[in-house]
Amino acid sequence: MNLIALIGKIDYIINLASLSDVEASIQNPVPFVENNVALMLNMLEYAKEAKPEVFIQFSTDEVYGPTENKISVYKEWSSQVPSNPYAASKACQEMISIAWWRTYAVPVVITNTMNNFAEMQQPFKYPVMIQKAIEAGEEITIHGNENGDIGSRSYIHSRNVADALLFILKQPVYMHQSGKADKPDRYNIAGDKQLDNLELAQLIAKLMGKELKYKLVNFHFTRMGHDPHYGLDPNKLRDMGWRSPVPFEESLKRTIEWQTKHNDWISKNHL
Repeated sequence: MNLIALIGKIDYIINLASLSDVEASIQNPVPFVENNVALMLNMLEYAKEAKPEVFIQFSTDEVYGPTENKISVYKEWSSQVPSNPYAASKACQEMISIAWWRTYAVPVVITNTMNNFAEMQQPFKYPVMIQKAIEAGEEITIHGNENGDIGSRSYIHSRNVADALLFILKQPVYMHQSGKADKPDRYNIAGDKQLDNLELAQLIAKLMGKELKYKLVNFHFTRMGHDPHYGLDPNKLRDMGWRSPVPFEESLKRTIEWQTKHNDWISKNHL
C-alpha cells in the first residue's frame, strides 16, 4: 500500500519482467521458475490495488511448444505444451494472470511475441553472436541437420514490438463476465518473416558485406528442451490494422550498423 501511494495513479502496466534464458532455465530450473512465478504474483497483487486500465502480460511463443516445421504456426489460444522450464514458467505466469483477471477483475491482456532483436541486445543472443563471428572471420554453428531441417524463428525488432503494444493499449479490454466460461484478450505479435538459422546468418553476412563460414550441428534435434521451430499466426493483429512500422530487413540493417559502430558494447557481457 505504501508503494501504491508513493507511485500514485497509473493508467497502464506492461509486465515485461522475467528471466528468459532457456539454457539457464535448464541448468538451474527451480530458482528460475520460482523467480518468474513470484514476480508475476507481485505484479498482479500490485495491479489489484492500483487498478490500471490495462495490464499487459508480455509472454512468449515458446509457451505453445515447437511447431512441426518452418511454415506451421499457432493461433491465439492454441494448446500450450512448453518444452523447457523457461517456457513453462511463462505459461505459469499466463495462467496466474488469467486467475487474477477472473477473480479480482485485473484488466489482463496477454501478448505472445516472437524473438526480439535490437541495438544494445545482450552479446550472447544469436543475431549478435552471428555478427561477431562474421566480423572476426570465424565459423558459425548453425543448428540443424544434414537432411536440411534447420531450426527456424521469426525475429522482430523491439521498436516494432513497442509499436504493437501501443496499438493494443488503444483497444477496448474485455473483462470477465460472471458465470461465463470466457477468456481475456490475447494477441500474437509475430515477426514479418520466418527465417531458418542459416537464412538469418546469410542475411546478416550479406548486410555486412562479408563472407559467411558455417557448419551444421544437430543441436536442437538432440538436446532435450531446445525446440527446432516456433511459429505464431500474425493475422489477428493484421486484420485489426497493425503493421510493423519498420520492415524486418531494414530493422536488421540498422541494428547491424549500430553494433558495428559500438563494438565495445557487443564485445562485453552486458546484462
